[in-house]
This record gives sequence, structure tokens and C-alpha cells, in this order.
Amino acid sequence: MENKGIKITDLTLRDGHQSLLATRMRTDDILKMVPGMDKAGFYSLEVWGGATFDVPTRFLNEDPWERLAKIKKMAPNTPLQMLLRGQNLVGYRHYPDDVVKEFIKHAAETGIDIFRIFDALNDERNFEPALSAIKECGKHAQLSISYSLTERKMGGPVYNLDYYIEKAVKFEKMGADSLCIKDMAGIISPDDAYTLVKALKKNIKIPINIHSHYTSGMASMAFLKAIEAGVDMIDCCIAPFALRTSHPAAEPFVAALSGTEYDTGIDLNQLFELDQQLEEIAPKYRDYMDHTKMSPIDTGVLKHQVPGGMISNLVSQLREANALDRIDEVYEELPKVRKELGYPPLVTPTSQIVGIQAVQNVLFGRYKVVSAQVKDYVYGLYGRPPRPIDPEVQKQVLKGYERGETPITCRPADIIEPELEKAKAEVKDITDDIGDILTYALYPTTGLRFLKWKYGKEVPPPETKAKTLEDIKREDDLIAKAKSGKLVEAGSVKAAGGFKHYKLYFGNNVVSLGVEQIGEDNGSEGYANAMAGQATKAVVEEDVSAARTEPEAVIDGTGVVAPMPGIIIKYEVKVGDAVKAGDNIVVLEAMKMAIDLPAPCDGIVKKLNFKDGDYVARDDVLAVIG
Repeated sequence: MENKGIKITDLTLRDGHQSLLATRMRTDDILKMVPGMDKAGFYSLEVWGGATFDVPTRFLNEDPWERLAKIKKMAPNTPLQMLLRGQNLVGYRHYPDDVVKEFIKHAAETGIDIFRIFDALNDERNFEPALSAIKECGKHAQLSISYSLTERKMGGPVYNLDYYIEKAVKFEKMGADSLCIKDMAGIISPDDAYTLVKALKKNIKIPINIHSHYTSGMASMAFLKAIEAGVDMIDCCIAPFALRTSHPAAEPFVAALSGTEYDTGIDLNQLFELDQQLEEIAPKYRDYMDHTKMSPIDTGVLKHQVPGGMISNLVSQLREANALDRIDEVYEELPKVRKELGYPPLVTPTSQIVGIQAVQNVLFGRYKVVSAQVKDYVYGLYGRPPRPIDPEVQKQVLKGYERGETPITCRPADIIEPELEKAKAEVKDITDDIGDILTYALYPTTGLRFLKWKYGKEVPPPETKAKTLEDIKREDDLIAKAKSGKLVEAGSVKAAGGFKHYKLYFGNNVVSLGVEQIGEDNGSEGYANAMAGQATKAVVEEDVSAARTEPEAVIDGTGVVAPMPGIIIKYEVKVGDAVKAGDNIVVLEAMKMAIDLPAPCDGIVKKLNFKDGDYVARDDVLAVIG
């Protein structure tokens, strides 16, 4: 019997928690898992790239470069792998060639052995600088085909078998060391997986990996058929971070293939130990799980084709915007927007581009609000879409666009000026570390804020603090008391009795407390009245919503209102400026997209209520025009 040993790349520490937990797993918890995973026998560990660069600097006050260096030190036996978005690196726009090359050089020096590169449009021109840099560093370049469909199965006018064979052959000739079929939405069917792998094996010689999400429930079946067709590698997660919008679990494949010609050689007992270890860590992150449905799979993905990470992001953003009840409308709008934008594969950043535009179309009317990234995409700054963009949409989106109203046809990065030296100059008073400089170059707003936290120039906000297992236990105890009736709900005790009423929010749970004031009115300590007559001491934190700036009533003017939660990137005007209706007033970052908010009327800017870098809530008045 010929030994065809299937190799497994483990995605737990990158795409696993990115898909299930909005990428919130912290470095300390990752490092607890690394030594055991290094012993298991995986082909590689994907631990970096994707959103694991943005989220730590934006939300966790953690340095992704330090995370990578620490992982490398603790995993000497297994190659480390990252996901690179081609010319987008780990961001959401195209970066100039000098930033791309320096990023790859520093990533290779810090610990990355295998670079999995994809382009959201499968435009091979966007691979060129990254591929060249990887080869110069002597590292492994795995080029990816972003798998997509326009029909229920492979075929039709865009994503047919010839399309994929043509791309694979082209990537091999460019110098790919291996090829990845990257099914980011979990839509590849078992028979299509077999057909595609079989055809690719006849046309290219480099090893082939298959990557899919479990969103539709087909991934394990597709992997098994791909294995039968001759695939060399599969992507999995260990069980606690597998399935749902994540990936197939490694354990069933290791067990099922054991003793066959496809035996993985992975230690199943070691995986069982890792499962238990991760189960002990996972409760810290339960608030990021999507609890809106009972079903562990979403068969609707076969229609809307939204990848796992984007589903969790859409749920999170719609919840923040108080519009989660409209998610079905967004799913209906997604295929319409995708068609109008030329059928791009739905993978970062085009998944965000299509997703945010679908959300905005539902909330504010079709193309009434358009992000800067959608404008850039339509102009051609992301590359060449598989099909032409709808001419009417193109005209509407590019009306008044600063670069022009006629799209480009060249390689996008050819018109982007170098930025690395400028980035060095702009942060020279904070740091000269190349990792820090690259962080700023990638994310000028949130990256700079992180660097100020890192070097003590600003105090990190309390929401960046890690939640502990002790915090989880306290939440569980409080919720259990509330459910058992041992806590009095707000309104059940008369205000005249000296009680103040608070609502406590824990993820999707809300507990109302009646708190009796004792001593001076310092607003921080009191007694919670228990139904049994026992007074239980409790510390009641001040309501977070009361501590932030509330939307101001617009008096003597017209407000420019935030359509959804986000961060102020910059104001385009100052107090006293004369503006006309439609002039851009402020750039708001929401759902990782930059949204231009225009003046609703002619007038004079009377007031700017926030400053650059501030978080704002939906309906906050950002500016007043009189």
C-alpha cells in the first residue's frame, strides 16, 4: 500500500478564533497552547496574519510582532504559517511596494516560515512584490486561489473548472511552492472538490492544500473527497475551535485516516490533551460567540456566500448598531451588491467591501452612503474584478471621487507612492523600531493610538483589559442568583426606600439590581437587597453609557450624525468653515471601512463634538452646521 500521508495545517490559533471569536484570543492564552501543538505532528501552525494583526492593536493592547516572536520561541519543531492578503498585507487597502517588501522581510525574520498569499480578486498582478520578497527571504510561498461560485455548483460564466485550472497553472509558473484552494465561505461541495483537485493534479506538479469553513456543513465531506482525488494537505482546527463558521476538526480526520494509506501520523492522544486545555481557556471568550441561532451550520451561506469571519463581524456590527433584527435583509442584499461590483470572491477585504455596502444599503438606502474603500475598489485600486462593474453603480459611486471618475486598468500599486520613509518620520518621536513603524504604516489611526498606549503616552481604555476566569465565575454566580430570584429586579423596590437601580450587562445577559445606598453618596458601593432578607455587599460600577458623551440635542443647527458605531479618523473641516450640502465633514471608520459623512445642508460649521481617534456611538452628533 502506497503511503500518501495527508498533512494537516492547524488553524486554531489564527483562523479558528478569528472565525468564531472575532479574533479576540489573547497572547497569554495562545502561548499556553503552543508547546503542546508543537509536539502534535502538524505540518504547520497558522498563527499569524489575517485579523490577528489588526485586532490586537485595536482592541487588546497587544503587539502582534511580540506575539509572533514568542510563539516562534515556543514552537521550534513546527513551521509557522501566516495568511497574507497580497498587496493588502494584513490590512484593508493596497499598500505600496516598499511597505510590502519590508513587512515580509520583518515577518520572516520574526518567525514566519510559510506565507499563504491570496488576492481577493485572484488578480495575480497583486502577488508580484510579495512573492519576490518571500523568495528573497528563502521562505515558502503558498499561492491561493480564492474559491467562489455564481451558481450553486462550480460552473457558469465566471467560476468554472477552466477558470481554476488557468489560475493554478499561472501561479505555478510564477514560482509558487504550493497551491491552496481557499474556500473562505464553506461552499465547495464534495463532488466539486473531487473534480477540482483531480483536474489540478493533472495540470500542476506542486503540492495542493484545501481550505474550507464549516459554515454550510459540507467541509468534512469535501475534504474526504479531495483526499480521494489526491490532495496533499488539509486545514483543520482542534475540536473546541472547530465547526460552525470555523473549520473541520482535526481529531476525526486523524482517527478516520489512521492505519490507511492517508495516515496523518499525528498523535491523537496529544490532540485530546490540547482539547481539554483549550476548553479550560475558552469560557473567557464566550461573549464573542454568535448565539443568534441554535443551528451549528448556516445553510443560507450557499446563497449569501459570506465567509465565517465576516459573519461574526456582521453580527457584531449590526448588534452595536442596534439593527441585528435586519440581518436577513443584509443577507438578501449581499448577492445583489456582489453582482453589481463584478462578482468578487468574498474574502477579506472584498468581503468587508461588499458586506459594509450591503449593510449601508439596507440601513440608509442603496448607495446613499458609500465607504472610501468601495470607491477605491470601483476605481480599480484593488485590482481587476472577475466581471465588469455595473456601469450605473460605477457612475454613482465615482461621482466626485478625488482620483477621477474613470477607473484605472494598470496594476494598482503602480500608482501608489512609497510610504515607508514617511511613516518612519511621522513616528520618530515615539519609536524607531521597524515593527512599530510597520504597524503605523498599516493602520495610521488605530496603529498610532496603540503605539501611544505601548510607550505610555496615553492610558489604554479599560475595555482593552483581559477578562479572567474569575470574572467569568462572578458573572455566572450573579446570573444564577438573578435566575433563582435572589436578586430584586429594578422597579420591585420603591425609590423611596433608598434604592438605586442598575442594569448590569454581561454579553447577551442583562441583570437588573436594586442597590441600597449606605453612607456617603459616592455612587460606588452599596448593598444589594436579597429576597431572603440577607444584605449582600456588592460593588456597582458606574454605567459605562453614562460616562461617555451622549448624542447632543441639535439646537441652532443641523447635525451630522454617526450612522453606526465607529472611530473618528479625521474631520475634514474646522469650526467656522463654510460648507455646501454634500461636502465631506468627517471620515468615520466603521466595520473597518472608512465612511465619508457629508454635510446635510449649506451653512457654517458651528461645532465639532469629538476629536480624531474618538470612539462614537450610533446617532452621536459629530458636527453641527448652522
